[in-house]
Amino acid sequence: MGGYENGDSLAAVAGEDGVVLGVDGGTTNTVCVCLPAAMPQPESPAAVPVLARAVAGSSNRNSVGESAALETLEQVMTQALAMANTVRSAVRAVCLAVSGVNHPSDQQRMLEWIRDLFPGNAKFYVENDAVAALASGTMGKLHGCVLIAGTGSIAYGVTEDGKVARAAGAGPVLGDWGRWTYADPSWARIAALVPVVVSSAEDGDEVANKILHDSVQELADTVIAVVRRLRLCGEEEKDKFPLVLVGGVLEGNKKWDISGEVIKCISKVFPGTNPIWPEVEPAIGAALLAWSHHRKGLKLENGS
Repeated sequence: MGGYENGDSLAAVAGEDGVVLGVDGGTTNTVCVCLPAAMPQPESPAAVPVLARAVAGSSNRNSVGESAALETLEQVMTQALAMANTVRSAVRAVCLAVSGVNHPSDQQRMLEWIRDLFPGNAKFYVENDAVAALASGTMGKLHGCVLIAGTGSIAYGVTEDGKVARAAGAGPVLGDWGRWTYADPSWARIAALVPVVVSSAEDGDEVANKILHDSVQELADTVIAVVRRLRLCGEEEKDKFPLVLVGGVLEGNKKWDISGEVIKCISKVFPGTNPIWPEVEPAIGAALLAWSHHRKGLKLENGS
């Protein structure tokens, strides 16, 4: 918790400098993290001074509907502020990184909604949840590529000058093949097949092994497409770039190291691939982005 504990007084923790909020809104659950706005640059992931952490249900509007998603987001932010013994007027910046936010119109609608929640001069940033996942591996610096493979999958990249590209992330209807996937709207039913396939592959099943080999190549291809489009690897495709790996599918198994196989495929094309397994959760990545934006704003105001 970086030296801060829930229950400390607002004066002791945030003072007049206020707090920032980071929200990772997913299909399964939504996490909000509260950080002091005046904190120094954390020297390590363990040094991030988390004041409070709150958890709620899904905030993916494509899964639960827009009204329920917004209600969840408000609930989790309110809970985090209460746990940090602070109030909405103390919020200096918020980064909402939410799955299902895929278009500027999605961002604009959510920005209009959140501005009504917080009085004062707070700054707001709305992104896809992949952005928070990337920031969790780069400690708030938006540069590189993130591969998420969990309930869904997406490769998302950002250049240092703000250009973005993505591949996959089409959702369960367009992203998952087979008519069986449409028989039941439960996305978890599809995701639950992963450990079954991995276990069968580890037992030597040829079909399961082919499924995993094909999946590994597809995941690698999404990253390759994004990296090449943004030239994160440089003109000669040999420059180093961070590749953040997030999601249950990429976790190690007894014999089938899916993330290791994906990295091998990518490294054959881009030898400068620098794989990163985040030490903090995406919600902290989102909070670090909010803090970074707030800090840049203060520097501009002060003319430095």
